[in-house]
Amino acid sequence: MPERGEIWLANLNPRRGTEPGKTRPVLILQSQALLDANHPSTLIVPLTTSLVDDAEPLRIRIPASGRLRRNSDLLVDQLRAIDNRRLIQGPMTRLPHALMHRAGSPRCRSSSISRGAGIHAFQVWYCLTLIARWATDTSR
Repeated sequence: MPERGEIWLANLNPRRGTEPGKTRPVLILQSQALLDANHPSTLIVPLTTSLVDDAEPLRIRIPASGRLRRNSDLLVDQLRAIDNRRLIQGPMTRLPHALMHRAGSPRCRSSSISRGAGIHAFQVWYCLTLIARWATDTSR
């Protein structure tokens, strides 16, 4: 079973409208409590290797690591829940604990993200921005 902060491959076909399709990496954003309870769906953010610079808040850069061999952008505006059967292989990599811990900052904890309930787009964007800033911080 996946864990929060891991990147897995998921089959997002069939796509609808502007949804990203095909098999692609996704960030597991679901609360660990729901993952541990074997909830039948998982909150994810798809990644793409079609990079667009200076595209925040819609895209956040994730550097290559582990089996995620290419720099990728999180498609923040495509946040969604998928059936767990769409998760086909993983984990490809895991965002460092410190990175996911920053997503649990007081501002994010006050949101429903950490509880796995409804999502407010700005709160998601803010949490993912913290992740991206940590990931690209060369001073650590």
